[in-house]
Amino acid sequence: MQLQGETRFSRRAVKVDEAIRLVVEAAEVGRHEHVPLWEAYGRYLAEPLVATTDWPPFARSGLDGFAVRSADTALASPSEPVTLRVVDTARAGELASAAVEPGTAVRIMTGGAVPLGADAVVMLEQTADALIDGRPAVCVKRATEPGQNIAPLGEEFRRGSMLAEPGTKLRPGHVALLGTFGCADVPVFARPRVAVLATGTELLPVEAPLEPGRIRDSNSAMIAALVQQNGGVPLLLGRVPDEPEAAARAIAAALALSDIIITTGGVSVGDYDVMASLLAGLPAAGTGTEAGQAPAASEPSAPAATSAPTTAAAPSTSAELPPGSRLLFNKAAMRPGSPTSAAVVGGKLLLALSGNPGACFVGFELFARPALRRLQGVAAAEALPKQATAKLAAGFAKGSPHERFVRARLYTERGVLYADPLAFGKSSMMASIPDADCLIRLKPGSIGAESGAIVDVILL
Repeated sequence: MQLQGETRFSRRAVKVDEAIRLVVEAAEVGRHEHVPLWEAYGRYLAEPLVATTDWPPFARSGLDGFAVRSADTALASPSEPVTLRVVDTARAGELASAAVEPGTAVRIMTGGAVPLGADAVVMLEQTADALIDGRPAVCVKRATEPGQNIAPLGEEFRRGSMLAEPGTKLRPGHVALLGTFGCADVPVFARPRVAVLATGTELLPVEAPLEPGRIRDSNSAMIAALVQQNGGVPLLLGRVPDEPEAAARAIAAALALSDIIITTGGVSVGDYDVMASLLAGLPAAGTGTEAGQAPAASEPSAPAATSAPTTAAAPSTSAELPPGSRLLFNKAAMRPGSPTSAAVVGGKLLLALSGNPGACFVGFELFARPALRRLQGVAAAEALPKQATAKLAAGFAKGSPHERFVRARLYTERGVLYADPLAFGKSSMMASIPDADCLIRLKPGSIGAESGAIVDVILL
């Protein structure tokens, strides 16, 4: 049985940046929920949160010492200290019962509310204990300025000021802020539920012994780990044989359980590549043209929409995806993973990644990671892969007709960021995946890049 016709060789490659844009636009912002504050770390905020009061809510001491009137200390020095009568003590969490009047001071602790009448706090180390008529007093050895060592009311936040915008990833500092302002239940975007389906009759369960011609399904576990790393909840739905009807049924079941579907394998030009076969019958986004039809050759500047389709058609199959589904792309101008495909199926994003481990990993980082960020409320522009520039630590000689993404390791030497290409970087190889913390972007061409070249890198 051959699942694909001659159209498998006529796919139009979409530039990677355009493919990422299509994916991010198709990923609709997800559901909201409330979680306890202590569970909010790492989640994405779903609603704007504002200060419910001025902060600090009262003038407070920045250190242990004495609350004084700065005018009383104007002439104080180590050789001629000023002696003030101590009328009360202000512990943190308590208010002084006495105001600071001329010639008096209040002992105060860090965080204590500054008593009425005081406009400065002199640090404990600049004082000495004393007595006036047998009653507690303090010798102040340094002059103070108005406001010295006092955090005034509202210094950090005014009531109603913004604490965090929707789409903000909550870090420990945000959690501290929310707790400060009494936000015990935090509105966040729900973790996207990600259905993971592996296609291929050759796949075995991870726990199974190897059989001749068959391999274990390691991609599903890798995708699940990447989903968790990016805030999602993986739903491992097993393996699907190379049969269109079985794949269509599995996708229909996944739609009922998930917010996004990620499949691995079956996207290339092989006779039994089931995902390529299913997606071939979908209309391309914004056109009435089926994915299995390719535009005729035209001048580079001519719009694709004006190109006439070829007469070749994909083989018919009784397997169908839900009505209204549309293809975003079924080929990306990239190495590895050029057959990577994306579609909107049943109103939800479907990413069909390569079955080759290296290409599967690259495809997830380029397309699935931005989609998951977008589903969690991150702005479209912020959801895109994060890039930097680095110096190539070793040359990469191999050229490519498409943009190449090379797994690499970053390191800094004498203030310079280097990207070191990792060995075992072929599409089918996985040995370099654990050490990769970036992808080097090499432009298409007959040669690669020399050692020392400045290159763009995508941070992982």
